Amino acid sequence: MADCSEPDCENVAAVRLYVPWDADRDVCTAHARALVQQDGVVAEPLDGAEDDWA
Repeated sequence: MADCSEPDCENVAAVRLYVPWDADRDVCTAHARALVQQDGVVAEPLDGAEDDWA
């Protein structure tokens, strides 16, 4: 699995975020929880990442 795309984060990416005003990105669950609260952002679990949900 790839690393989280957020700066200075070394966690494994587990979620793909679809961001209407920016590029889609793969992030860890911690960043996904925070970023998905913004209007219009949609989260989708990555294939094989079920074990990373914590």
